[in-house]
Amino acid sequence: MPSADPSLGHAATRGIDQARLILRWLLVAAFLLAAYFHIAHPAPFLRITPAWVPAPRAIIFLTGICELLGAAALLIPRLRWIGGLMLALYAICVFPANVQHALLFAQHATSWTGWLYHGPRLLFQPVIVWWCLFAGRVIDWPFIRRGRAGQSQAAPPLPHPRQGPTK
Repeated sequence: MPSADPSLGHAATRGIDQARLILRWLLVAAFLLAAYFHIAHPAPFLRITPAWVPAPRAIIFLTGICELLGAAALLIPRLRWIGGLMLALYAICVFPANVQHALLFAQHATSWTGWLYHGPRLLFQPVIVWWCLFAGRVIDWPFIRRGRAGQSQAAPPLPHPRQGPTK
């Protein structure tokens, strides 16, 4: 697969690719660990699953399978893009369970220190979505900005099809 952007210097492109690789492996490890716990130890997840979720035990098992397959897809170059996209969508879909967990904590808390966990966890969810997309090579942002036509902003604009080249 080509490097991030040919308009960047070789060292910058290599640095972005290296960061993406490290972030990908961290994400794979996190999702494999989460998959293990969803499949082997579902009880904590059952407690935070919103009441409106049908068949919570089956859903938790399936989320573990999704995490496992998504992590594996990130490791396979041909599946990396779809794996990153699907894990980002997964992170969006499980957000209600994270909110439910925070609300349950708020109802039964005996101290405020639990918000040191729940507050950042809720705020970090968009970062996880970005991380999945970046690790899967779905997006390059913020390292490489794209224009409306998918062109790097550093690239010159393309001429209109009815006009000749710009001078």
